[in-house]
Amino acid sequence: MTSPLAKNQVRSLRIAAGLTQTELAERAGVSRTAVTAIEGSRLVPSVATALALAKVLGATVEDLFREGEAEQGQPVVEWAWPPHDHFSPSGAGTPRHRAEIAGRVVQYPASAQPMWSPWPEMGGEDAGASAGETLVIAGCDPAVGLLAQRYAAATGLRLLVVPRSSRAALEMLARGLVHLAGLHFSTSDDPDRNLQVAKELLPAKFQLLRMAQWEEGIAVAPSVKLKTVAAAGKAKLTWVGREAGSGARRCLDRLFDGRTTPRRQARNHRGVAEAIQSGWADAGVCVRLASAEAGLDFLPLEREAYDVCIPEALVHDRRVKAFIQVVKSASYRKIMSALPGYDMKETGSLFGSR
Repeated sequence: MTSPLAKNQVRSLRIAAGLTQTELAERAGVSRTAVTAIEGSRLVPSVATALALAKVLGATVEDLFREGEAEQGQPVVEWAWPPHDHFSPSGAGTPRHRAEIAGRVVQYPASAQPMWSPWPEMGGEDAGASAGETLVIAGCDPAVGLLAQRYAAATGLRLLVVPRSSRAALEMLARGLVHLAGLHFSTSDDPDRNLQVAKELLPAKFQLLRMAQWEEGIAVAPSVKLKTVAAAGKAKLTWVGREAGSGARRCLDRLFDGRTTPRRQARNHRGVAEAIQSGWADAGVCVRLASAEAGLDFLPLEREAYDVCIPEALVHDRRVKAFIQVVKSASYRKIMSALPGYDMKETGSLFGSR
């Protein structure tokens, strides 16, 4: 094994897995300080610690502490997150999507992706598109499949979707693992919050592309028969939560106002709705579309701005330029306007460059 100080993948794989340093430390049975030092290449982990970190991140020790340098004249090829061993322990037989990002080829295990993109061939190359024809977005818009479909039809290119919460999406963007990141922290009370969070997490200049204004609120099982947010706050309900760093979690924290948030958490808006629809929760926070799809009652809490963050270095990439044109198109806006809770009046506006 190479020296851990030579090349350290712990931070990138942790972010790709959607974990904080504290969460990784707790699951691996080490201190957060140790995780920080290991990620910063200031500490060589013991064999036991390296094995524990690898187990939590679903990787091998070699994955975490490999040299990873490209041969001269060849692009760096790396996994966005470690493949599971359902196909092959080494990952060699794992079907994967590939995308070129800033001169590197990033691979995404297809088995962990929603079926919004063509299934690639086993072992490597994509069946439907090359790395240079693939645009990758991380985010939590439950209607992004419609965008991917429209993007492919209008451009002949492919939009690959990586489901992540707002903060996790920005962290993947900061690591160069995706081209675009969706976020929805801005509300009518705090309209610049998307811009502020992006500035906190991204090291380079960027622009924000307005995708929609949508409604976030409480999805409630119809059998509960609640009519108001105030009544939901007083009732004895079983809630499903959201992970820290998500826009829905920020909304949920405001709703709970200091009370302990739910222990059980869903990873996305549809996960919240499915938990309620399946009967193991009475209520949770999600966007109206996810609630409507599941046939749940919905109590609006606030309107949020959903934006996509575009690094300034990629604004002139032909895949990104095509994406912006599709978002601005009348046909896309018409499709999205028909969805519950989506307001497309500001869709396509660019702002926030710094």
